[in-house]
Amino acid sequence: MKKLFSLVIVLVAAFSGATAQNIQFHYDLGHSLYKDLTPRQSVTTTVEMFKPDDLGSTFLFIDIDYKNDGVKGAYWEIAREFNVTKNKQWAAHIEYNGGAETGETPSDYYGNRYQHAVLAGGAWNWHSSDFSKTFSVQLLWKYNFANHHRDFRPFNSCQLTEVWSTTFAHGLCTFSGYCDTWYDKKVNGNIIVQSEPQFWFNLNTIKGWNKIKLSLGSEVEVSNNFVYNERGENNRFYAIPTVAAKWTFD
Repeated sequence: MKKLFSLVIVLVAAFSGATAQNIQFHYDLGHSLYKDLTPRQSVTTTVEMFKPDDLGSTFLFIDIDYKNDGVKGAYWEIAREFNVTKNKQWAAHIEYNGGAETGETPSDYYGNRYQHAVLAGGAWNWHSSDFSKTFSVQLLWKYNFANHHRDFRPFNSCQLTEVWSTTFAHGLCTFSGYCDTWYDKKVNGNIIVQSEPQFWFNLNTIKGWNKIKLSLGSEVEVSNNFVYNERGENNRFYAIPTVAAKWTFD
């Protein structure tokens, strides 16, 4: 486990110095708003990168959660798209999701609770002429690997994903995020919905602050059957806000 977290930290450092487009800091309010989420982490950092090229694009992010004495868990996603039409609107999409968390005991629900998955399918992408507005929708086959720590068996599923971003008020405000919906027979209703809309004030648009690439805002994790509570259950709805800051690289 220590080797895993050391590798993730090295990757974050490498991306930060080379190609990362932004680094985010989130203070999570879930432990204050919900009595059954008191063990939930308070601080998460995110490294996010999107890089288009002649063949398509690559997107990845790494979330690292922290507890008082260090790293609590890490989760990452990496996706690659290959354009299949000349206008680049339609693409083939492949993706990997996975991560791990530490637990105080082998039976702790925080321990190794992520079920790793690979996804493949198609995507439709759109953007305005100045890229101030973007939208993508993906329909994906999803294979979930076994997780013996949580007694999760492998199974096939499908996932619908929407990703959006719009910048307005002369660049001062950005509203962005994603929404994932997928089939999981282990949960009530067999459907999991997880979304993280973000709202940012971009300080570099203020006169005289153009070199300050800092944004301040919030993210809300909207979860139905996804977030685990302190009893090890993920069968209810939560809306969990954060207080956040983001630094964007050129």
